[in-house]
Amino acid sequence: MTVLIPIFADQLSLDLPPLSISDKDSAIILMMEVRSEAETVPHHRKKLIFLFSAMRHFAKSLRDQGWLVDYVALTDENNTGSFTQELRRAVQRHAPKQIRLCEPSEYRVLEEASGWEEALDVPITLMPDSRFIASKSEFARWADGRKQYRMEYFYREMRRKTELLMDGDDPEGGQWNFDKDNRKPAKADLFMPVPKRFEPDGITKDVIEMVETEFPTRYGDTGDFFYAVTRDGALESLSYFIEEALPLFGDYQDAMLTGEPFLYHSLLSLYLNAGLLGPLEICRAVETAYKKGDAPLNAAEGYIRQIIGWREYVRGIYWHFMPEYLERNALGATRDLPDFYWTGETDMHCLSEAVGQTKQHAYAHHIQRLMVTGNFAMLTGVNPKQVHEWYLAVYIDAFEWVELPNTLGMSQFGDGGLLGSKPYASSGAYINRMSNYCSSCKYDVKQRIGPEACPFNSLYWHFIERNEDVLKGNNRMSMIYRNLEKMDEQVKADILKTADSFLERLVPAQSDYL
Repeated sequence: MTVLIPIFADQLSLDLPPLSISDKDSAIILMMEVRSEAETVPHHRKKLIFLFSAMRHFAKSLRDQGWLVDYVALTDENNTGSFTQELRRAVQRHAPKQIRLCEPSEYRVLEEASGWEEALDVPITLMPDSRFIASKSEFARWADGRKQYRMEYFYREMRRKTELLMDGDDPEGGQWNFDKDNRKPAKADLFMPVPKRFEPDGITKDVIEMVETEFPTRYGDTGDFFYAVTRDGALESLSYFIEEALPLFGDYQDAMLTGEPFLYHSLLSLYLNAGLLGPLEICRAVETAYKKGDAPLNAAEGYIRQIIGWREYVRGIYWHFMPEYLERNALGATRDLPDFYWTGETDMHCLSEAVGQTKQHAYAHHIQRLMVTGNFAMLTGVNPKQVHEWYLAVYIDAFEWVELPNTLGMSQFGDGGLLGSKPYASSGAYINRMSNYCSSCKYDVKQRIGPEACPFNSLYWHFIERNEDVLKGNNRMSMIYRNLEKMDEQVKADILKTADSFLERLVPAQSDYL
């Protein structure tokens, strides 16, 4: 019996459930580069290069292991450009008796796949994606009946389940979370590890040429592509991070420095989210480094929390609340995304740095995403769906299941506090404390009023004032609103006037960069 196994770009794992139960002699693996997926949003060209090249290398590794792979390249003459039509053509070519499908990670693709059995007249076995620590049903059981869905409590359940950093029934070190130890601002004279770099091979060079030809005006630089595109390369990157950067990752994970896009961050999320690495193998390697004395507990716990805490948690939130979650807009934000999110052309140095490195590398670390680009978008009242689409487009590790809750929920407070107990809003003081950006900026971070004042300062109080009806009842915002009430009326009027003047000068995005 011939079995057809479609594999998507974020399923590049030999542990994929359909592979584990299939016979190489009777299975045909289908891999598809389709234009419709490349154009759901204007994905960064380095992101396309990574995914297409990783797919082609994965297909080669499957063939080397004896699997039969039917690979449809983006520029194949008869490529229809959609999953459904390419699956239809594959059924015509191979006449399979069954299709075995690992459930897609994105709601939209799962909805599309739900009609395939009827449309293609072939039985489909849909298999849960076992590469996550918590299943959808497990998260649903955890969430059932809760008034608040706080990650910290879910994270503790995942720690107990995996036994990572546990001392019997208690957490290693006597506490679950060492986040308070992980907020040191970096200094420019620190030794900074450079990322593990990989020279493009022939396959990757072909993909780069194809992407440059097929997407000539698309957002993002294509030069200096250094990411791994194979599992072996991803494993090398994991070892390199643990040896070179993990020991100081915890201390400086929230820090930002001009000209230092990577600092002590791992650059493993793209490999993890594409399937080249597994969450437990990363976490166990980190735990081993701690137990050997090669990394402190605050670094190991902070990193493990990002994977078995936030990553698993936001996936659960995504599937528990989709599809309506995508349309949430608790603060009623309607402004269009500013054009400099695409161009990087702004006098605000922090934003210029974050957007500039995003354009160059398809990467910015979590504090740049949350407290620079995300904070600015929320303070200015950008529609959270537009912010979500930008994040999904520009970051190499962004897939909707992980990106949407982080952006719309945590970053933009669009879900009204489902993820975060209060908005992650701040003035320029936070950026000044955690970075050296302000020392190179046209604007003065100490000023709140006037054309030379840091825009974050007046925008912060503008955000607080205009969202009073929604936020004043939040217990964690009560002190802020008391400060607003105590503020001198003329000072408040001048701050709001400064913010309004700045907002009037914002230019909305002029191009979709397709």
